[in-house]
Amino acid sequence: MSYNKIHINPISPEPTVGSVLVIYTGGTLGMVYEAKDRQLVPFNFDQIIDRVPEIGRLNFDITFLSLTEPIDSSNMNPEIWIELATIIEQEYAAHDSFVILHGTDTMAYTASALSFLLENLNKPVILTGAQLPIGVARSDARENVITALELAAAKNELGQPIISEVCIYFNSLLLRGNRSKKRESSDFNAFHSENYPVLANAGVRIEYNFPYIQSQVQGLPLQVQKNIDNHVAFLKMFPGISPLVVNSLLNIKGLKGIVLETYGAGNATTAPWFLDAISDAIARNIIIFNVSQCDGGRVAQGHYETSRFLKQAGVVSGSDITAEAAITKMMYVFGKETGPKKCAEMLATPLRGEMSI
Repeated sequence: MSYNKIHINPISPEPTVGSVLVIYTGGTLGMVYEAKDRQLVPFNFDQIIDRVPEIGRLNFDITFLSLTEPIDSSNMNPEIWIELATIIEQEYAAHDSFVILHGTDTMAYTASALSFLLENLNKPVILTGAQLPIGVARSDARENVITALELAAAKNELGQPIISEVCIYFNSLLLRGNRSKKRESSDFNAFHSENYPVLANAGVRIEYNFPYIQSQVQGLPLQVQKNIDNHVAFLKMFPGISPLVVNSLLNIKGLKGIVLETYGAGNATTAPWFLDAISDAIARNIIIFNVSQCDGGRVAQGHYETSRFLKQAGVVSGSDITAEAAITKMMYVFGKETGPKKCAEMLATPLRGEMSI
């Protein structure tokens, strides 16, 4: 597939120190007011220097690549995740790092998915976006883009990337992608990572939280998993949930796995009909992955009586994983493995720093 590429020649007198590929998927960030009708429309990235002149002052090469049909992030899907992973695979040798411009609504899902699909990643992949379009006076787009680029290009004293994982940068914070959640729809501080420390804070200087940054993968080539199995679903517990709802969901044809969003530390109703439905699903090799509805804390199956049965039935504990990482990890695991036992083992094991043991 061919893509429109735009190369930015930096005007900095200093020699360039690397190259960044910026992939535009769509979203609020890339919108400007159309002159005639004053409506927000996607802008042409040929005009990026006019919109963000600071980019030209950076001392590294930047290439912009736009998907053939940029989309609103609400239309994000596994096929586009694979397309993004494939672009990174194809451009991996030619660029030192990658920035993905993405709508905020599903950014945490995409960051989580890419963290699993990009096996043996040892270069930065940083997603960012904006709450306000780049064509609006008070837009947060410029700062987010500029700092994401600087973070992507940052190297240590050995000339290696400081970041070598999939991250989200937003409103001064660099977060591990598969630990992130969108928290605000109308505040610039849109993303948070309740169960994992911030990787960097961009104030006057960028302060890195080195002990929590993923170590580089040495000696292994990038491998991209291009098979995703989306025969999965969410089941969210709520007081009054009915047998009809639960049984209808657990009996979907072709269903392979459920992310069960439970109360608190992994608790659910102990009504006999519910316990029977869960046991029957597991007996049919449907994997149940237990994730807390709380942003903070973790699942501790068996700690309370209301979660003891889930553990005994064979429900897999998600520990402190986010719902976004849980569902994308399940798609990745089912696309990679077929045996239920192996799939359950992989779900229970941290693969990319997405959960604590």
